[in-house]
Amino acid sequence: MATFATMGAIDTVHDIDPNASPAGSIDTNTTPDTEFSPPDSPFQQAGPPKNKRLLAKKKLASLTTEEKVSLLTAADFWRTKSIPSKNIPAVKTSDGPNGARGGIFVGGTKAALFPCGISLAATWNKDLLYQVGQHLAEETKARSANILLAPTVCLHRHPLGGRNFESFSEDPLLTGKLAAQYIKGLQERGVAATIKHFVGNEQETNRLTIDTKVSERPLRELYLRPFEIAVREAKPWAIMSSYNLVNGVHADMNMHTLKDILRGDWGYDGCVISDWGGLNSTVEALTAGCDVEFPFSTKWRFEKILAALRDGAVTERDIDQAAENVLTLVERTKGSDMSGEAVEREDNREETRSLIRQAGVQGLTLLKNEGSILPIDGRTAKVAVIGPNANRAIAGGGGSASLNPYYNTLPLDSIRRIAQQPVTYAMGCHIHKWLPVASAFCTDKAGKPGVTIEWFRGDKFHGEPVVTQRRTNTDLFLWDSAPLAQVGPEWSAIATTRLTPTTTGKHTISYMSVGPGRLFIDGKLALDLWDWTEEGEAMFDGSVDYLVDVEMEANKPVELRVEMTNELRPLTKQKQFNMTHKYGGCRIGFKEEDQIDYLQQAVDAAKSADVAVVIVGLDAEWESEGYDRQTMDLPSDGSQDRLIEAVVRANPRTVVVNQSGSPVTMPWVDRVPAIIQAWYQGQEAGNALADVLFGLQNPSGKLPCTFPKRLKDAPAYHNWPGENLEVVYGEGLYIGYRHYDRVKVAPLFPFGHGLSYTTFEYGRPSLSSKVLSPGTSGSIELIVGISNVGDVAGSETVQVYVRDEKSRLPRPEKELVAFEKVCLEAGETKHLRIQIDKYAVGYYDTAIERWIAEEGTFKVLVGASAEDIKYSASFEVIESFTWIF
Repeated sequence: MATFATMGAIDTVHDIDPNASPAGSIDTNTTPDTEFSPPDSPFQQAGPPKNKRLLAKKKLASLTTEEKVSLLTAADFWRTKSIPSKNIPAVKTSDGPNGARGGIFVGGTKAALFPCGISLAATWNKDLLYQVGQHLAEETKARSANILLAPTVCLHRHPLGGRNFESFSEDPLLTGKLAAQYIKGLQERGVAATIKHFVGNEQETNRLTIDTKVSERPLRELYLRPFEIAVREAKPWAIMSSYNLVNGVHADMNMHTLKDILRGDWGYDGCVISDWGGLNSTVEALTAGCDVEFPFSTKWRFEKILAALRDGAVTERDIDQAAENVLTLVERTKGSDMSGEAVEREDNREETRSLIRQAGVQGLTLLKNEGSILPIDGRTAKVAVIGPNANRAIAGGGGSASLNPYYNTLPLDSIRRIAQQPVTYAMGCHIHKWLPVASAFCTDKAGKPGVTIEWFRGDKFHGEPVVTQRRTNTDLFLWDSAPLAQVGPEWSAIATTRLTPTTTGKHTISYMSVGPGRLFIDGKLALDLWDWTEEGEAMFDGSVDYLVDVEMEANKPVELRVEMTNELRPLTKQKQFNMTHKYGGCRIGFKEEDQIDYLQQAVDAAKSADVAVVIVGLDAEWESEGYDRQTMDLPSDGSQDRLIEAVVRANPRTVVVNQSGSPVTMPWVDRVPAIIQAWYQGQEAGNALADVLFGLQNPSGKLPCTFPKRLKDAPAYHNWPGENLEVVYGEGLYIGYRHYDRVKVAPLFPFGHGLSYTTFEYGRPSLSSKVLSPGTSGSIELIVGISNVGDVAGSETVQVYVRDEKSRLPRPEKELVAFEKVCLEAGETKHLRIQIDKYAVGYYDTAIERWIAEEGTFKVLVGASAEDIKYSASFEVIESFTWIF
């Protein structure tokens, strides 16, 4: 990891650290003018790889055993190992699913921020996902990377999943079909996709150690199926193993999932990489087929593999196979290009901005629109924009899907740009999980914005600082940007800043520490976290957030000083993980005392407006990698629900816009006439929302997950998130709409639901045959007409479900087997032709260890959602037949 640390180090006094957190994380973003200069270069076309494995085999033959083994562990945090003497370059990876971040986790090179996974899935648009993949490829290249760590295809097993926003859906077919198009778009431009996380990673609670107990049918029919579809249809060049165990064995060393199924049944031809720090053995992971470990580590491989070879625990063939897979990945992405890695750059293109805005529009899901309150007449309506998310850039969730966007668009700014009447604004309430970072109020020792950090060799603050930096943000989690090359593996640091409030009052400072830490305020010890024991929810191993109230005067600075080291905390982890030092760092937050009645301000704004638009929801602190949500309710402490209730009483013409990556409870649903589910929509979130609110664009999103009325209605309610490091997938096949169908519980909004500003009429479907035959060419064509009988153009997603009328084994009432999105002008009719093949009727029979299309009658259900079925038709399988893949 020394190479990476050197690259991230800053050793000039009072320099600005390019790795610092973005100012945008302080919620002071403003909507920019999005008219930028045209891109420097058009998209570069890249053809599909040819004979890449043969080239890899030739290079493999030239390597010594030691060189082969060196390829099986990364060279640093993001790159594979190069062997220049053998013409083998390093290739660089980059997170993540909704944008190519580059090599720095927080505050790196600016990049295009696409809508999150669930918002992309809400478009139900395969062509759009293909285009997203193409644009992400160019963004990845601009970061000088060759491999994008995406897409995420784990299913939404439970509404509280911390990474649901990053994944696509509760349904494996919708997930797999969209992922396949995303992957094709990426790889046709020469960038490798890394579909993740394989497999059973449906929660973040205890994600490194949780044992997913799942029986074979749901494993095959649900959790593996998105991967299976993607492997069959798009052939991803890489797959990332997950952190969790699957039925008692870690995913990176699981012979059943990796060797028997992925390599065996599916014949997978790509490279398997570990999740970061997700390797758990030497011999077992290698022989199961986890080819390369990320990031650089000496814990499991190198000499230990050579020793295992000498002892006969692994064979030369095991090493050769893994090394060949790594070399094939290198050949597919970089070939023999030994030129130096270019500096990361921005590539802010008009066509990418336009695509992101269109993807945002198509993902916005109109859940309710009584009285046709929407769209708003921008010429005449006086609009009040209210809510904690109205004037913030709520563009993405937290964790490895996050990045530093080229820009953000705020709903309030975008609405004001379109509205021709004055727009009033009221925040209404706070929803902080942690206090906002203090950066906006802070200056360093030289009077510049930010924090001064003085770094010492060793963890005892001895001697003079060897590095002095300025960071522009008080989010100082230092896991990927400590100057390790200068300070060594054990370090200590003093961070100093002057915090100047703008008002007088009892203000609040917050402090969380990664390792040992102490916070001093004007020289006095305020919080001592040197030996903290209570862990918080921050993604990279921090304490809980501690608060201290301080009387302050406007414009009078106070000095904040933090002493910290990278010794591992809590102390119990040193024994658990057999290490004494790890990341280190801290986070300082700040909030001035409230001197406004925000709720009354919101009510007054609503009363004076023709329409009130209340923008509520979650954000990257409430939904993130690293932890799950604790409740389905809107945060925090009912404040947003009270705000909505007060506003709709003040103005019955209220539109609620919810920004979240997963369902929320809506106790006000019957009183609010119009509701939009807005997800996290990337850098064009504000513009896309304004386009839909004012009818410049017609919403066409459909829910990729069921919204339950209550958390206790969810299928995994009884066994979430498990106990004693085990979670039993006791609901079996019945997740999402399959569960609600089976138990006859009405959801709040069903899977596939989404309204439009126009009206669609479905024709009666017809089938090209009444019999589905075996064989690769055996399929039935379903033909269905769809008409736009309204006054404006719009898009509708036609959903096709199949029901097995009589099955030997239990099956869901219906399963999604196909979908097509169609755009229609007012008055236009189109006929869709949709193929139904063996994959639409089969289930996995554990008795024969094969998929089977069982003899009998099947009903095709055509509808606008899982509950809104328009017509049905029937066909038969005359004689049962089976297959493996």
